[in-house]
Amino acid sequence: MSAPIVLVTGSTRGIGKAIADALAARGCTVIGHGSREANFAEPSAPQVLWDFALEQTGGQIDVLINNAGLFAANPLRASDIAWLDAWEDTLRINLTAAAQLSRFAVRHWQQRGCGGRIVHIASRAGFRGDSPDHWHYAAAKGGMIALHKTIARAYAGDGILSFAIAPGFTDTAMADDYLATRGGPALLTDIPLGRVATPDEIAAIATFCALDAPPSMTGTTIDANGASYVR
Repeated sequence: MSAPIVLVTGSTRGIGKAIADALAARGCTVIGHGSREANFAEPSAPQVLWDFALEQTGGQIDVLINNAGLFAANPLRASDIAWLDAWEDTLRINLTAAAQLSRFAVRHWQQRGCGGRIVHIASRAGFRGDSPDHWHYAAAKGGMIALHKTIARAYAGDGILSFAIAPGFTDTAMADDYLATRGGPALLTDIPLGRVATPDEIAAIATFCALDAPPSMTGTTIDANGASYVR
């Protein structure tokens, strides 16, 4: 059996890079993505990335990892147009692009008559919400979780499996500013484990979902938040 071909979005740093490295270490062919190559703020970018990935792999993708994301504050005091622009950019990058790629993947596997796997990197925020400056981020991640559940229920009979991971704070550049503004080390008092997650921990879960999780786990959302939010 040939090694799986995996498309990983947002793979140039942080969680995405750790996932790409972990999959490559398992022998997968990894097609990466960065915003310079395909900026998901542009509606056409997911299609461009998908077509590029198919061209690079001879027309085959076995696993999609929806990891790309934007995490930027959007305070209520911003002007109406600035607040709406930030909302729409975050929803497009964090949710709509993931939905577009998931649609391409599902259709690809249906046309080929084979199964496939999608792993969505969601967030604890999709369940418990986020700060007053991050309505948009929480809404996008909540939408991603609903998207994941819908895909799992709709296409399991075709062998198309969907998994989601909901990290809490993770030690990445994207979270640094937020941690600083929310009290830095004091924020750890809300995490029983006493520390934030590492990218390698999230990558280990994503690799399991992409390659090893039994099919009966489709529809599962795996929390990784140091028991800061227990459902």
